Amino acid sequence: MYSRILILRFPETEVQKPLVCSLVKNYDLMFNILNATILPKKEGIMVLELFGSRKNFNEGVQYLKKHGVNVQNASQEIKRDNDKCTHCGACTAVCPTGALSIQRPEMIVVFDQTKCSVCELCVPACPPRVMKMRPVNNNYF
Repeated sequence: MYSRILILRFPETEVQKPLVCSLVKNYDLMFNILNATILPKKEGIMVLELFGSRKNFNEGVQYLKKHGVNVQNASQEIKRDNDKCTHCGACTAVCPTGALSIQRPEMIVVFDQTKCSVCELCVPACPPRVMKMRPVNNNYF
């Protein structure tokens, strides 16, 4: 099974169409929405993990592009400077995926990068600014 985390940018003309649902029905793909901001008559942005066979994945991405959706690999990741983290827990309050959590009884903040959706909410929430965005690569489809 092939999977990638993608950033989809929907033009305002396409935000009310069920394009992502069509990936399941027409291309036998599965998805997990990690973050989304979709508003009527505005550009929509969605971060999702898309998975299935490589052939279906590529055909599904082409389908999205035909409908004007800008498709990018998630080209950034969140990194934490463990040496500077004060374990205050502020980041855990805003993390929608549970990638940041408090380990009890030690009361330390644990960062599970495999759960991170790269939503960036932890970056401004961190008082000592130990959460940073880091480029991975700049692959476009």
